[in-house]
Amino acid sequence: MSVLSVTDDVTEVAYWRGRAERAEECAEKAEARVGQLQLRVEELSEQVAVLSRMLFGRSSEKTGPSSAVDEKPEDRQDSGGGDAGRPARQRGQRPGSRGHGRRDYSHLQTREEIHDVPEVDRACPGCGVAFTPLGTDDSEQVDWQVVITRIVHRRRRYRRCCTCPGPRTVTAPVPPKPIPKGRFTAGFLARLLYEKYVLGLPLHRIARALAADGLGVAEGTLCGALKDVHGLLGGLDEQIVARNAAAGHVHADETTWRVFERVEGKDGTRWWLWVFVAADTVVFRMDPTRSAAPVEKHFGIDRAAGALSDGRRLVVSSDFYTVYQSLGRVDGVDPLWCWAHIRRYFIRAGDAHPQLRYWADQWVARIGMLYLAHRALAAEQPTTGGYREAAGAFEAALRAIDTARRAEAAIHSLHPAAKKVLATLDREWDGLARHQDFPDLDLDNNAAERALRTPVVGRKNYYGAHAEWAAHLAARVWTIVATAERNGREPLAFLTGYLNACATAGGKAPAGPALEPFLTWQTTTQTGSPPSTDPPQDGPPDGPEP
Repeated sequence: MSVLSVTDDVTEVAYWRGRAERAEECAEKAEARVGQLQLRVEELSEQVAVLSRMLFGRSSEKTGPSSAVDEKPEDRQDSGGGDAGRPARQRGQRPGSRGHGRRDYSHLQTREEIHDVPEVDRACPGCGVAFTPLGTDDSEQVDWQVVITRIVHRRRRYRRCCTCPGPRTVTAPVPPKPIPKGRFTAGFLARLLYEKYVLGLPLHRIARALAADGLGVAEGTLCGALKDVHGLLGGLDEQIVARNAAAGHVHADETTWRVFERVEGKDGTRWWLWVFVAADTVVFRMDPTRSAAPVEKHFGIDRAAGALSDGRRLVVSSDFYTVYQSLGRVDGVDPLWCWAHIRRYFIRAGDAHPQLRYWADQWVARIGMLYLAHRALAAEQPTTGGYREAAGAFEAALRAIDTARRAEAAIHSLHPAAKKVLATLDREWDGLARHQDFPDLDLDNNAAERALRTPVVGRKNYYGAHAEWAAHLAARVWTIVATAERNGREPLAFLTGYLNACATAGGKAPAGPALEPFLTWQTTTQTGSPPSTDPPQDGPPDGPEP
């Protein structure tokens, strides 16, 4: 064999070895890329499952046999994870239940209409003898009419006929108006606030409804009336905020809001609507940031000292957002995390990964037992034996969850999605378990989420506010209305009464004794009226609004 032949063979071997090494590198890169893409597919599949449930699923969380959070055991429905074949509970009144009967509308303004038998039919057609009256057969109808009235104020004037000193003419005093030079009455303005901020109607729909009832009014005119009312609500709003900020326990949450006016120092149009729900007050605050500053300002937290400025203790129920987590480092603040949030994480993991559905149902059932034990604990008096028994059941349910999370955290073969949920549970466990120290407080933050329903309906209907003052006006109206509802007051009547008081005060916000009737927590304490909850509302989307 020649030297040249051996050299060619060595060169060829090196060439193919290099090709093989490059092929192995490409294969390794391809495998790594495939692994990344598989993780991305799983991540996107999980997002699709979560978003599908949010978009197409039930709005209520009463979805399965483990939904003991909201249902009695005999009322649970089957969702594929238990007791198949058991019929689901139907909507509406249950068969055999007593019900509430027909409603009584006798308090409404009544107009009687007499309907008589034709005269030719009031006698016997054979002999002609007249029939004897036998009373009436009564039925009711309810009519709906909107009456818009134009009120013309004619102030009488008198002229002096003598030569005595003094004014030569006397004129009747100006009638009280909430806006001194305004055209609209207190009742009109109250209904305008109610329809826009409570019912969530945009101004152009309100203007169309007024036009259908005979009042053609421009949207700009209604917008100007809202701007005039803004200042009248300030005094009452400040009193509610002060009362809420001094509470010992609040539910806190936040959601986005759009303000389309350019504000110095603020990039973009995204603002944040904060809500703080206490026992007898609800406060909404509009702020351009989602930082801890609005929470610290509301509760008077001294950031430098790391404590509340007045030295009191505060319990805050919330989700796991970092702003609320930072409150745990403030001396005197005890954060309570929401069990409903952690429950949703398990449900979403089961939706995204069918192989985890049984595992998720088990966890939802454990949390459901915790809710049942907490509900039984709330129904007992603290000094009774039943309370001690319920407290033991609550501790046992919490201990069962703690034991399960520790045991499953040690399983190395657990699905990554399950590990992720358990990691969240482990990270937030202290705030979740702290409910054991406050057994009389809610396990979840649903009170704050329910309070945000009305603003969210408005956001869907008119997207936000064109001006900063309009955003703050919305927060003020929601604060006043939600506080009134929480103390058993009807919002429209409450707003009408308050604006009438503004009219009586000469177009200014009432103060002192004139304001006290509208501090609903004081009147509720005197009358003993129970607080009410905010009813859910719904509405279609529409365009932006001032």
